[in-house]
Amino acid sequence: MDSPFLPVSLSSMPPESRPGLHTLVQQFIHDLHRAQPPVDVAALLSARLLAMVPVRQVTVTTAPGASPIRVGHPVVSSDYAAFSVPTRDQRGHVLLEARFAKHTRPDAPTCQLLEGAACLAALLVDGALAPTAGGHRLATPPQDEGISPLVGSSAIMQALRDRVARVASTDFTILIEGDSGSGKELVARQIHQQSGRADGPFVAINCAALVETLLEAELFGIEERTATGVKGRRGKFEYADGGTLFLDEVSDLSLSAQAKLLRAIQDLTVERVGATGGRRVDVRIVAATNRALSGLVANGLFRADLFYRLGGVEVQVPSLRQRKGDLLELVQHFLARHEARGPFTMSAAATDALLTYDWPGNVRELERMIEGAVAVAEQGQIQLDDLPACLRGDYADVLMPSVSGDHTMRAWGSRYARLTLERAKGNKREACRRLGIAYHTLNAYLAYKGPRRRLFLDSAGAA
Repeated sequence: MDSPFLPVSLSSMPPESRPGLHTLVQQFIHDLHRAQPPVDVAALLSARLLAMVPVRQVTVTTAPGASPIRVGHPVVSSDYAAFSVPTRDQRGHVLLEARFAKHTRPDAPTCQLLEGAACLAALLVDGALAPTAGGHRLATPPQDEGISPLVGSSAIMQALRDRVARVASTDFTILIEGDSGSGKELVARQIHQQSGRADGPFVAINCAALVETLLEAELFGIEERTATGVKGRRGKFEYADGGTLFLDEVSDLSLSAQAKLLRAIQDLTVERVGATGGRRVDVRIVAATNRALSGLVANGLFRADLFYRLGGVEVQVPSLRQRKGDLLELVQHFLARHEARGPFTMSAAATDALLTYDWPGNVRELERMIEGAVAVAEQGQIQLDDLPACLRGDYADVLMPSVSGDHTMRAWGSRYARLTLERAKGNKREACRRLGIAYHTLNAYLAYKGPRRRLFLDSAGAA
């Protein structure tokens, strides 16, 4: 089906002749009149912007807390721009974010148009253009004030949000797999919040912390006077009745504990310690693991029958290494949590260090790093020295000596060429491939005899 929007090539047009805010409003109103109810106004505005500016994606997102971006002061990088949508709603903030196509940069006329679009979005959010019947409201996903959103605009995060929305509408048991710190519990809470059980309890259990001798009492409860001085209480299954029971790190359960859990999941019936009969419970099971259960089953460390009971519907949570493009959005999200200490920004060097780090601890490590940097940063900007030494790593070792030594570009190029040659184990052709340069260019860098050569000669040796 052909798109109703006619693309406008801005890159080949002089700035003075590009369509402005007047054209955007005129065309958007035309689109609004032509659309069939119910109208997704956010999607309509995004589609019109995609037809007018050289971007590959435009999104309008909401999040709790104050906005990390001030009105009139957008965040702009080589392929990304974010604008604050100035709404009256004090419960959260709204951002208009644009990701630009390859080989296209956000120039001033384009940013002016996008900032105007953000103001237009504010009118829609506050309802100034919304009819009372039906409602042309901005279609942004509702967020529970106590639950963080799934932050990130990368394709892999969009796919994760889509899968969460699909599985949440069912009542099936779900297995969430992902590295430690990647946000598995957050995904579980989003599934609960978007399900028909959202008004019920969400009960989380850290299976790794369960004591074997107390497991049954913890999960299934215990009857009054089962032993001297013991008070009767409900177990986690009963606390989660009508809601969701989240079994975190289920792979850490012993084989005997797995057998007890299997029966409860199969029958949805629990028997308290000391009781003579079972109790039916209405719970949805969501389990999470940082290890592949299929591999544990093959090694005899996890029961196959419990694996098949848990693994009917699987959700994979990507590591931070797999979605480096979301890192700056996550940084802005975490900085916004500390707005009480004042607005914070990241210096260029600190930002580069974050982007080059491997993040073995994933999003949890990033969150704790931001907390530590905010605690020691001065004057509202986080510098490279405010980051942990383990995070600065190669960035500080390789780049900063050249910066502090005021090296020339040629000296820095020679230093980096030697480092790459060392990592390529002395193979010059492999070093050329990694650097994207010709063989004779590499030799020229290696043969450089500038006045500062003694500062960057390393174990790679002379050419």
